[in-house]
Amino acid sequence: MLKLEKLTKVYKTGDKALSEVDMEVPKGQVIALIGPSGAGKSTLIRCINRLVSPTGGSVILDGVDVTSLGSSGLRRERRRMGMIFQEYALVERLSVMENVLSGRLGYVGFFRSFFRKFPQSDVDEAFRLLDRVGLLHMADKRADELSGGQRQRVGIARALIQDPAVLLVDEPTASLDPKTSREIMRLIVEMCEERKLAAIINIHDVSLAQMFVQRVVGLKMGRIIFDGAPNQLTPDVLTEIYGEEDWEATIEAVDDDDYDADDVDGEGKKGEA
Repeated sequence: MLKLEKLTKVYKTGDKALSEVDMEVPKGQVIALIGPSGAGKSTLIRCINRLVSPTGGSVILDGVDVTSLGSSGLRRERRRMGMIFQEYALVERLSVMENVLSGRLGYVGFFRSFFRKFPQSDVDEAFRLLDRVGLLHMADKRADELSGGQRQRVGIARALIQDPAVLLVDEPTASLDPKTSREIMRLIVEMCEERKLAAIINIHDVSLAQMFVQRVVGLKMGRIIFDGAPNQLTPDVLTEIYGEEDWEATIEAVDDDDYDADDVDGEGKKGEA
């Protein structure tokens, strides 16, 4: 269970990015975090793993108050928080396999990590994850040879090899085309279901959020103003979150879409996650 209690972030400029946010994310639940630019979505995710230090409030993961930890305790707790980045954050000159194994750096000693000497069990798990994300045949390729969708799949495998308790995902589809965006969202949600893993996905695309997740949280000016099921995102709710727009068209597009967990591509074949 991930629990946020009155989580607040005020920057030195006086700008309040988050204002007493309360939220619980039970094990196995995938949440889409939506809202306009500047609403505090990325700040919220980064406050959870303390890449950004909260000004006030608490982040509690399975009973541990992450906001009260010192440096060594924080390092241990971050191992339980997988992070998937918008810009992938891969080491370009390293292979796909080496990038995935970098997710285990928090578990191995300095010298083993420096010389990239990982236990065989870690290597076996990396191969299994690469097979699951469809990149086993690219294990030895350099990261800079991959497409955007392939890089994001490496990022997913790297986060999951940490064996995290919660997955934090920051705009995973922002740089991807529509078909690849669906594949990546499907893959994240399916793997969370397989592992009973809680996840918070910061996403701009409301339609994708409605298609894939169980719960949507809407932020505006650092406050939660909506928390409910995707089918509760009415035009009035979307107007409250984002402002005036023809939201009926967005909702109709999702309702008319034939997508489900066995989504098919334009050739009538099931898409591969």
